[in-house]
Amino acid sequence: MNRHPVESSNIASIGYDPDSDTLEVEFHSGGVYQYFDVPQHVYDEFDGPSSKGQYLASHIKGKYRYSKV
Repeated sequence: MNRHPVESSNIASIGYDPDSDTLEVEFHSGGVYQYFDVPQHVYDEFDGPSSKGQYLASHIKGKYRYSKV
C-alpha cells in the first residue's frame, strides 16, 4: 500500500486502500498497523488538518479491527 508522510509527532505516514477500506498507519517508532473496514470519510478526516494522533485515538483505535504488519 502506498503511504504518504504526514505532520505528526507520533505518526510518520498514512495510506488508504478504498477497494478494501483498509487504513495503514506507520509510526515514527517503526510500527505499521492496518485498520480494517474504515470508511473513506474517516480516512479523509484523518488525513485532514486535525491532530493525527488525537484523531487516531478518538475515532479509529478501539473502533476498527487492526493488525500489526
